[in-house]
Amino acid sequence: MFSEQGNGNLFSTENSAEQWVTAFCDGGSRGNPGPAGYGVFIEGPNGEKLAELSDYLGKTTNNVAEYSALLAALEWALQSGHRRMRVVADSELLVKQIQGRYKVNSPDLRPLYEEAKRRIARLAMFRVEHVLRGKNQKADRLANLAMDRGMGRKSAPAKEPSESAARRAPQGPLKGYVKNGVVHLLEGELPDGMFVKVTPDRQ
Repeated sequence: MFSEQGNGNLFSTENSAEQWVTAFCDGGSRGNPGPAGYGVFIEGPNGEKLAELSDYLGKTTNNVAEYSALLAALEWALQSGHRRMRVVADSELLVKQIQGRYKVNSPDLRPLYEEAKRRIARLAMFRVEHVLRGKNQKADRLANLAMDRGMGRKSAPAKEPSESAARRAPQGPLKGYVKNGVVHLLEGELPDGMFVKVTPDRQ
């Protein structure tokens, strides 16, 4: 689903040489309301990355964070001279409100909605589409990084092997044989999750 706007003409071809940019937008709140942030990943017409936007919003709701992402994307487009923008979001509420299919009854969202519509009106063309969360992972990652920053958390490092697994890891080559595609060790053991390289014994 999408809506388009073209300065009063839905099918306007004015400035047809301008190309579309796509903004993947997401906002989140840990607690709703709780520590919140947004993320925006912007691509060019060929899928190239143009910008990554994210910010911590303090304590607020998911919906406010979603609108904050949309506003950031629109502001980026206006400041950088891009007049055709496609917004992709996993918030059905936001998408349908911007499309005019849902009313905006929340006093917290009303000013954000009105500001979004003002910014949209300054673009030559605009679309907004709803996708499932799994197709919005880049923006989701940026939103979570923003929340982590605001909460003083660091991104989770790559998981290290446990101390017990490290003790069980072999200190040298192990010998064994292969039967029916299965490796059988003659001695020793390997900890779960370890990757091994099998080489033929040419002695």
